[in-house]
Amino acid sequence: MNRAADNIRILAASMVEKANSGHPGGAMGGSDFINVLFAEYMVYDPEDPTWGGRDRFFLDPGHMSPMLYSALAMQGKFTLDELQQFRQWGSPTPGHPERDVQRGIENTSGPLGQGHTFAAGAAVAEKFLAARLGHTVMQHKIYAYISDGGIEEEISQGTGRLAGILGLNNLIMFYDSNDIQLSTECKVVMQEDTEAKYKAWGWNVIKIDGNDVDQIRQALDAANAEKHRPTLIIGKTIMGKGALKADGSSYEHTIKTHGAPLGGEAYRNTIVHLGGNPDDPFVIFDDVKELYANRRNELKAIVADRRKAEAEWAKANPEKAQLMQTWFSGNAPKVDWSTFVQKPDIATRAASAACLGVLAEQVPNMVCSSADLSNSDKTDGFLKKTHDLSKDDFTGAFFEAGVSELTMACMCIGMYLHGGVIPACATFFVFSDYMKPAVRLAALMEVPIKFIWTHDAFRVGEDGPTHEPVEQEAQIRLMEKLRNHHGNDSVRVFRPADANEATVAWQMAMENMSTPTALIFSRQGIKNLPEGNDYQQARKGAYVVAGSDADFDVILLASGSEVSTLVAGAELLRQDGLKVRIVSVPSEGLFRRQSAEYQEEVLPAAAKKFGLTAGLPVTLEGLVGANGTVYGLNSFGFSAPYKVLDEKLGFTAQNVYNQVKQLLKH
Repeated sequence: MNRAADNIRILAASMVEKANSGHPGGAMGGSDFINVLFAEYMVYDPEDPTWGGRDRFFLDPGHMSPMLYSALAMQGKFTLDELQQFRQWGSPTPGHPERDVQRGIENTSGPLGQGHTFAAGAAVAEKFLAARLGHTVMQHKIYAYISDGGIEEEISQGTGRLAGILGLNNLIMFYDSNDIQLSTECKVVMQEDTEAKYKAWGWNVIKIDGNDVDQIRQALDAANAEKHRPTLIIGKTIMGKGALKADGSSYEHTIKTHGAPLGGEAYRNTIVHLGGNPDDPFVIFDDVKELYANRRNELKAIVADRRKAEAEWAKANPEKAQLMQTWFSGNAPKVDWSTFVQKPDIATRAASAACLGVLAEQVPNMVCSSADLSNSDKTDGFLKKTHDLSKDDFTGAFFEAGVSELTMACMCIGMYLHGGVIPACATFFVFSDYMKPAVRLAALMEVPIKFIWTHDAFRVGEDGPTHEPVEQEAQIRLMEKLRNHHGNDSVRVFRPADANEATVAWQMAMENMSTPTALIFSRQGIKNLPEGNDYQQARKGAYVVAGSDADFDVILLASGSEVSTLVAGAELLRQDGLKVRIVSVPSEGLFRRQSAEYQEEVLPAAAKKFGLTAGLPVTLEGLVGANGTVYGLNSFGFSAPYKVLDEKLGFTAQNVYNQVKQLLKH
């Protein structure tokens, strides 16, 4: 077995050397574990990488991608030529792995801590689905691989806590504990007892020599037999295992091998020492080919038995089989909104709660989560129709995450990555700052998670500027301008103007299965838009609000709560004989994807425009253009009742009147 691990080490070091960029040391130290796992334990279908019953492997330290690519090459999922294109333009072997299930890569990884948290979410999804479909089709394991850096990242605390309390015995994580990181030895920055920490969270912890094949096998056997707890295998490994310096002395356990090519004679000595040819290193040894070919034959038999059992299950449970097929299809769920009616003049968070009640009843594979705010972000609209997920009961559909926004977001993303689950998660909009790294990776992976952010502006009121979002909308709308690999929006952002627009926003969110959706809702009640408003026009991202004048002197535009303020301000302007068009812009990104003709029709370039935003003025400046002005916030806000803040900060009909009159003077 060490022969195969050495082969992975050779390939990993050679990939970095050829690219003159990358991280060889960790990959070399972890090769023994990854080889045992892939060559003996992981169950997957060699003919169908998307098989729902497969074990899943989530890599946390994305910089160790050479190890993963090399091991997958032995399964035939990467060619040796592709390994040689490591970190190059257009290559399928980028410097940090990007999700590609066909090639065996379950998650995009890079920001440390997120990868193993995705794995924990996938483990929740497997148990959630097993509770609905049965053990026959949901009997796989979720494997994760974490490094010292991932253990240090704060997100590991939330993941450890939640995996332990949920008893995720289907989660097996290998901790590559080599005591070396990029710029220091680990002892400089950490001294805690990791074993004791994870045991305190309720994990089964096994300590081994992470380069000893027999100990790796024993640990994996014990982990697979565990019935009640997630397992952490702490493997003490050697950074740069097998590496030699130019003078032939050991290059192991050094910081230098972590993040740079071995270089020159050190590289050549290392490859020779490991049994390779430095002049022709991109080779899979014949006996290693045989090892993986034998595993491929074993897997064919294992998978054939599993698929036979699945077929018998499907025949005996046709309704469940149809559900499983539907849930894993990736298609949008069918939701009947035909009889749904919102109460008038309510907070959009309350309108969201009503929508979530519909979804809880009609989308049985949906999981909703909140960072300990369900009674305030109103995800309790979902919770009232189900119950919490718990260690002994995964028939519920509400995931209580506690106060851990980033962990919550990543675990929900992991649920989707597993397949079969549609996740949504919520917190206050100001705390979206904690979630930004997860939002970004969800966008990169094109995960259609639903982010619910409430308390959308300074109207949080007495809570003051610590809880009042000001710059957050501008930040998320910057991401709204990005495109994903398929040219679609990286994130779709909706800030609805009233309860009915909130319904349309939720409809669009559930229909969108290609990218994350951000839904931004108000704390306070909002007066409905004028009678006769065509809310389905919100699907275009921006539209003319009912009651607007056909001919107009000025266009007033906003999103969210501010639209109703514009409606009130327009009445004052009309008393002066001015004609006004009001435009609601719940999603600038979606509006920008409409035809140029439609954009010009709604917001003519030559027209005078006034934008109102409770955030930074830059939020609307791109829509208003040079022929207008934006009134927004340039401070962090103040603590006071929200109606007082509206008056003090100028978010009133009278100030809309004043600002527009000033604009029209020029």
